[in-house]
Order: sequence, then structure tokens, then C-alpha cells
Amino acid sequence: MKKSKLGNSRLEITKVGLGTWAIGGPWQFGWGRQDDNDSMDAIVESLDAGVNWLDTAPIYGCGHSETIIGKVLKKIGQKPIIATKCGLIWNDKKEKISCLKAKSILAECDASLKRLGVETIDLYQMHWNQPDEDIEEGFEAMAKCVKAGKVRYLGVSNFTVEQIERVMKIHPLTSLQPPYSMFRRDIENDILPFCEKNNIGVIVYSPLQKGLLSGKFTPAKVAALPADDVRHNDTNFKPPLLEKNLKVIDRLADVAKRNRITVAQLAIGWTLRDSAVTAAIVGARRKGQISETAPAADVKLSNDDINEIEEILKERKK
Repeated sequence: MKKSKLGNSRLEITKVGLGTWAIGGPWQFGWGRQDDNDSMDAIVESLDAGVNWLDTAPIYGCGHSETIIGKVLKKIGQKPIIATKCGLIWNDKKEKISCLKAKSILAECDASLKRLGVETIDLYQMHWNQPDEDIEEGFEAMAKCVKAGKVRYLGVSNFTVEQIERVMKIHPLTSLQPPYSMFRRDIENDILPFCEKNNIGVIVYSPLQKGLLSGKFTPAKVAALPADDVRHNDTNFKPPLLEKNLKVIDRLADVAKRNRITVAQLAIGWTLRDSAVTAAIVGARRKGQISETAPAADVKLSNDDINEIEEILKERKK
């Protein structure tokens, strides 16, 4: 699988990485029940398919996602590039709390290392930019983790350009992780150009818009999602936007068919068309899913394809 250098680091990451939000299982922002054996099979399959990095976070399942990854790594005896995060903790009721205080960040790092069963985290990312007034304190604590040898490189997620500039004054910034898909394109105006100019790697999440751009959803399948699936709260999965989305996806399917790829591969490959995007994070909950999406790393869209997709996406705004 194709690899690219991540920002100013020495990390060479595959164009597609495995995201592990869903395998965290049920929690406040979970995707419903998840079988741990299925999760482990999905991780192993991704590595066998050539994916060389995993993206996770302590908050995914309140520690469960990292724990599952740790079990897999111990079982297979190999260590891919590990990217995890900090800044979101939880209380006894497993309710999410934003905290960027130094003491909390340092404790989170140690807890992640223990759950993952590794000596070093390759990429440590500030998960969210709240509370804004504590960003500097939190990032300084992350820099201490680097100096202590617990972390190799630092990144941020969901940050604005102004916030990125602030942390760059504290410690070299390797990457940004923003949401990006055919249905969510706000980073194109300022964030992507800024990152490219400043040699900041960009690893995008939700290129399939939480699975919607897989091309496998119908209104009935959306309605059948588990009651505790976070996608029930997403306007993209609700009328009237859902109907518009599905019509657009039907037209995208024609472009995919002409290129002899799936809609999912088209959607992921489309995000990778931008030179500022280093790689895309793709989730998998069971064996068979990543083997379908991983080939997106090699998708090459013609200018005609890209222009046609632009015209199709305009229909969604009407």
C-alpha cells in the first residue's frame, strides 16, 4: 500500500489507516454493541492488508478501544504505528468530560501506554480544542511526554488555524486530524492550505461520513440502527437531508461503477485527491470491511471524474 511521510516526522504512514471509534462498543457516543472478537479480527485483517497505523483514543468506549488494540498487539507480537489522543476523560457514569489540565494529560498518557501495552506512543493528539483557555497548558504537558520518551510526535484534532498557530509556538506540530468527506468540506478554504504551507500532515477522519458514503444505506437500514447508535443524532441520517444524501450517493455509484470501484473506495479516494491530505482514517467493525476500503489508497480519479463529482455534490445543496 502507498505510504506518505507525515508532516515533519519520520513516520511513513499508509494512505489508509484503521480507525477504532466503533470498536469501543457502547458508551455515550458509541455505535452500539460490538463483539470484541470481531474487533480483533478487523484489526488483524487491516494489518494483513498492509495498513501500518491504527488511530484510537481513550474516550472510545472509555478505554475499551485501546484495551482491545493492546490485546491484539500482544497476541500477534508486532507493533504498527500507534496514534492515540488525550483531552477527553469520563466520570463514573461514563459521561464525556473535556479536560486539558496538565495533571490530567500526563495521567492520560500513562493510562494509554498501559492499556495499549506499548512503551511509546508514536503520535499523541489533542482530541478536541475545549476548553480553549487550557489549550496551551495541555499542549505543554504533551510536550513533556515527548521529553520523557513516552511519545514521539504531537498532533491535534478538530483545531482551527488560529489554535494551530498557538500550539506551534510551544512544540513542533506533526499533524492535524480534521473531519473531511464529500459531505463535509469546510477545511478546504483555510485549514488545508495552511497545513500544506507549514508542512503539517493531515489525516482526515470520517471520509465515509460515519458509513453513509459506503453506498450501503437505505432509509430502512438507517431506521434499523441500534437505539444507542450515535448516528441517530446526525442530521445526515435524518430527513430531509437523508433523502438528498441517498440520491446523491446513487449518482456517485455511477461514477464508481465506471471506475470499477465501490462507492466507499470512491469517497475515500476523493479525499486523498488533495495534495494537502496525507492519509484517511477508515473504520472497521468486523472482518471483511477493511479489505473493501483499503484499496482506496490506490484510487486515481481523472479531472473529468472530479468535475463530475463536484456537479453531483451541488445537488445536495439545492
